[in-house]
Amino acid sequence: MTRRQIILVMVIIVMACKKPYNPTVIDSAKSYLVVEGVINTKDTTTIKLSRTVSLSSKIISNPVEANVTVESDAGKNYGLVEKSPGIYILTGVTLSDGPKYRLHIVTKDNNEYRSDYVQVKNAPPIDSIGFNLTAKGIQIYSNAHDVTNNTHYYRFEYVETWKFHSLYNSSWISDGSDIVRRTADQQVYYCYKSNNSSSITLGSTAKLTHDVLYQTPIIGIESTSEKIETKYSILLKQYALTAEAYKFWESLRKNTEQLGSIFDAEPTQLAGNIHNLNANSDIVIGYISAGSVATKRVFIANEQLPATFLVSYPYECQLDTFWYSNPHANGHNDVVEALVPKIELAAFDFGPDPPAKPLGFMGASPYCVDCTLRGSKKQPDFWK
Repeated sequence: MTRRQIILVMVIIVMACKKPYNPTVIDSAKSYLVVEGVINTKDTTTIKLSRTVSLSSKIISNPVEANVTVESDAGKNYGLVEKSPGIYILTGVTLSDGPKYRLHIVTKDNNEYRSDYVQVKNAPPIDSIGFNLTAKGIQIYSNAHDVTNNTHYYRFEYVETWKFHSLYNSSWISDGSDIVRRTADQQVYYCYKSNNSSSITLGSTAKLTHDVLYQTPIIGIESTSEKIETKYSILLKQYALTAEAYKFWESLRKNTEQLGSIFDAEPTQLAGNIHNLNANSDIVIGYISAGSVATKRVFIANEQLPATFLVSYPYECQLDTFWYSNPHANGHNDVVEALVPKIELAAFDFGPDPPAKPLGFMGASPYCVDCTLRGSKKQPDFWK
């Protein structure tokens, strides 16, 4: 047998020995309670309850129905109201800083959970939010300090909102039988879109002499992103943490964002402060803190950025030609066939000047013309 034949046989053997590997965790029936939120002593408390789902499940959201209460060690209880499935709020109540607080949850299936009592820890103000230019775009950062030198541990969340536009500004729309001019209310060029933070951002001054956070990285935005093509806004939320809470969030960050290479930390079990009173071994994912939340909003206009920042449209857009009477296809009516049923949307007309009827239109995919497919035309109340 030649060397080439031997190699061929070995390859066939290796391929024949391959077996699919399906880890049991993918289809595990075990589901854990996830508790998100903080007890906000000076504003609305929002608690989200859900359960984990298996990786093979088609379910994305798994909200939990329950009775939720904030309890103080001074003997006062405050019931939360279900705003939407799995979302519970306590509003119109200001909690004093003296007592300790905990969360009490009784689910519909009569499982009872309590968090540990926690001391109120108020977040100091956010001094400023700015951005630096990077090789890829911009890096938004935050500055803060505590004059009492008592915070040391911080966590950040944000809601970003941006104004964007579709690639083509269409003046035409289908009325079901023909293509007519859009009214002012039918314009779909400019829209707004929002996004909540999904990564865990932490800051610590525990090893510093002064409790000062300088240019804490919050989010990076690429120069080609449509987030900054017109105007961008970020509402930053700053939380003060205890050392135990910081340890939990740091472990969660490492477990969810820093795994994948041989140099990353080993996964660790998350030790939160919420417990199942009916089953001590049940894992509950989450950590309840209490205190006020510092917020600050800033806007970044495109005019503040380098002219070299050129937006890359997120969809492949090609203009096609549609005739009322196609001279290249024996008078075939492309408009009625494609534009009237909105398979594509009219972007530009061609032919004689108004008031004469156009000979046809240049059209494109709806995503390239109608911004409402990716956002909302309603301008947020806070928008400048």
